[in-house]
This record gives sequence, C-alpha cells and structure tokens, in this order.
Amino acid sequence: MMELSSLLQDLHLSSSGKLLPSREVPPITELLPRLREKLIAAANKQSESRALIGQLEQLFLTADPDWLFPPIRTNEWVGLKAEYAHLIRALIGCAALPLCSNDCSSLSPAAYQSVPSQATAVCSALTALLQNYGKGGGVKGPAAQLLHTLAPPIYVFAVTHFQEQAWTSSSSRDGAQRLQTVLLKVGGWKDSAHLLVGSKEEEHEGILTGVLDILQPQMSKDSWQRCEAVKLVFSWTLLQVTRPSLSPHLHRLLPPSLLLNDDYRPENCMLGVRCLHHIVLHTAAADLRHFNQAEVVYQAVFQHLYTNQAAVIQLSLSCLLDLLLVLEKPPSSPDPSSSRRKPCRHDDVLRLILTHMEVEHKMALRRVYASALPLYIDRMGVAVCRHLKRLERVLLGYLEISDSPEETNRLKILDVLQKTIKAAWPRMEARSHALLLCLLRLLVDVSSDRQLGESVRRELMDQTATSLRLLDACSHGRVQLLLQQVDSSCCSSDVLGCLAAAMEK
Repeated sequence: MMELSSLLQDLHLSSSGKLLPSREVPPITELLPRLREKLIAAANKQSESRALIGQLEQLFLTADPDWLFPPIRTNEWVGLKAEYAHLIRALIGCAALPLCSNDCSSLSPAAYQSVPSQATAVCSALTALLQNYGKGGGVKGPAAQLLHTLAPPIYVFAVTHFQEQAWTSSSSRDGAQRLQTVLLKVGGWKDSAHLLVGSKEEEHEGILTGVLDILQPQMSKDSWQRCEAVKLVFSWTLLQVTRPSLSPHLHRLLPPSLLLNDDYRPENCMLGVRCLHHIVLHTAAADLRHFNQAEVVYQAVFQHLYTNQAAVIQLSLSCLLDLLLVLEKPPSSPDPSSSRRKPCRHDDVLRLILTHMEVEHKMALRRVYASALPLYIDRMGVAVCRHLKRLERVLLGYLEISDSPEETNRLKILDVLQKTIKAAWPRMEARSHALLLCLLRLLVDVSSDRQLGESVRRELMDQTATSLRLLDACSHGRVQLLLQQVDSSCCSSDVLGCLAAAMEK
C-alpha cells in the first residue's frame, strides 16, 4: 500500500509528513471532488482502483478528524454531505456487481470473480472512515446529519456482501460484517432494526427512507431482475421492519414484494411470499385493507395453490391462514348479524386444498397439505360441515397410504379426524362405519410394519384409539358394539391393546 504522501502528491497537494489542518493542505471539501473523479476514472481498472482504494483507506486512518469532518457552520454542512455522498457512491461503485444482460437469465459465478476482492478493499476503506468519524465525536450536533446521509448507501453495500452468495467470499463477508458492526456502533444503534426505523425517543427516525430511495429505482418492474443482489437486500431489509414501523412505508414495500411473488422462478416466488407474509403479520389490518390492498395480496398468494412446488405451496398456505383473518371473520366465530354462516374465502381455500389432496400422489406435496390441513379445520369450526363429503374421501385416502418411517401424513390426518369429529359430531354418525373400517385397517398395517420405530408406532396407536373413542361418542356407542365383535384371534397384541384402550370409558 502506498504511503499517504504519495496520494497527496498524486492529488497535487504538498505533504508535510503529518496531515493536519494547515496552509499547505486544502480543505476537505476541495479534496473530495478530486477523489471522486479518480475513483470514477479507475472503476473499470481493477489494479488501479484497488491501489486508489488502499490510499483512501490510509487517508481515512491517519487524517485528523477535525480536517475530515471540520467544525463548520450549519448551512455549510449541506455541501459537505453532498460531497461525501458522491464520494461514497463512487467508492462503492468500484465493487459494483455486473448486471444481467436480460431479465430471463442469471450470471455465472465466473462473472463475479473480481467482486469479492474489490468489495473487501471497499469495506476496509469505509470502516476506516466510520472509525475516524467516531473518534471526532461527529455523532453529536449538526455532524450527526452527515452520518444519516452516509449510512443508507453503506448499509446497502454491507447487506449486499455479508450474505453467502456467488459474489462474496469469506474475506468479503467478514469485511462487510465488520463494516455493519462499526456503522451500528458509531451511530449508537442497537441493531439493524433500530438503524432502519429508530425509536420514538430519538430525533431521527432511522434510515429506512434513505435505503428505500436507493433500492426503489432498482426494484422496478423493468430492472429488478438485472441485479442479483437487489432482491436479497430488499427482502432482508423488509424482514427487519416490524409493527408499528412498517405501516407508514407500506406503499413502498408492498409493490416490490408483489413483483417477487409473481415471478415464475420458485426461489423468487418464495422470497416474495415471505415478504408478503411479513407484511401481513406486521401491518395493522385497517391499513392493509385500505385501497383493497389485502385483497390484492390474497389473489397474488392464492394463485400459488395451483403450482406443483411443495415449498411454494407450504409458504403460501401459511401466509393465507394469517391473511384470511385480515379479510374476514373466521367461520368458527359466530356472526351475530346473521343466523347462517355464509361461504367465504376460508371455504375457497379449504375446498381447493381438499381437491388437490384427493388426486395428489407426490409424497412431498402430500406432507405439505397434511401439515396445513389441521390449522384450516381448526379455523373452520362447525363450518367444516360444508366440506364433509370431500374431507371424508381425503381422510380415508391418506390413512391408507404409509409414509414411513415418520408417518407424518397419518399422524396429521388423525389430528384432522379428531378435530372434525369434535366440530361436526352430529354429522359424523352417518360416516362412522367407513371411518371405523379405515381405522381398523390402519391398526393392522401399523402393527405389522417392521420399519416403524417404537415411538412412532405407539403414537399412531394412541391417536387411533383417541379417534375411535370420539367416533364412538358421536355414534352413541355403536362403534363400541362393533369393536366387541372383532375376532381377537385375527389381531395382534398391539391391536387388541389399542382396541381395549378405545373401549375404555
């Protein structure tokens, strides 16, 4: 790394060996534009820009804080902030990620080959600048505004490079993490969420507005797919913002989330659903319903139930479960204004789930549906009666097919059966015969399956016994009479023990 005197000489400054305010050293406001011009000129020349970034780091490390951040009048801080902002953008530009040529393809890892080393150098230079800023006590008074001007681009740069991606290395990730830590320390922020939204006791509200000013032009419909990092920075930022700070920024956070959600690539789609779910959880229901935004989100997420991607469907079902409470009252809660519970969106979602479950043969998708179904049955309550015919077919079909060794599907479906019997018991007597035969076959299958662990077998037996007791209760003892007629010579000891437990009062 070249000495500081070499940098001053390159910039046509005389060096006195010690960088202090003097007649030989011009004000920092004169030096910043020259540094910016040099960075821009060297941005596409890796070796030249690396050397210049190293000189900048040395300058930031050794310069007197009162020269870098001079005690000037309040109205002069506007120009200084602008010059520093230009310099930071030029410095970050030396480690800019290459853009995709179109919105349908991704760059190969080889395209990012030079980025990690450049990013490491930029992180070191920015860290040195922030540390010098902290030494000068600049976080107080008018100088605090300078940090709030510089923090957004530095934050975006750090978040871009501290995640494990094709354009990062272990050294660049370490440098970005250190940069983020120093930024928080210098500004007195507790964590990234505090940095973004601040607190009620503070004069400044955080830097979220500045961060969105940077990201929003890149997250437009025509440009968001050109840079691989922008979607990750946006989603990471959004997930740091919680209630009640999210609502004021909803109009800027929702459109990019919908763009990600609507993408045809599963990884982008999943990212979008996570963002939308976070918005649903951390936005007041009244704000989300404003301008029919909740309905827009519902339609955007509901369409994913027609895909065959298990991970996408799992996220979508979880999001819809919370979103439906924003749009309408749950069917399980009585509506005093009406004597009859009208069909609603809950019915639409459950109907589609059951329709897909009937014909689904992929085990991964069956597990997703079986895991989500108990939550929806709970939400429906007695209104599940509207879906009993289709639900019965699903129960019988899923209890017959093993997914050993965990038997996740069968355990979840037994839970669904128990919830359904409790919610719709007057309607279950007519279906008790078919369900009883299915449960008995399940007991025989479980007792003869040697691949099952003892804990899984015992859990299945216990849940089956519980289901039989509930079925007996809703059929006024008919199930118990039928169980007494079972030929004990045809049953194993496990099955007999389960039947005995089911017949206990």
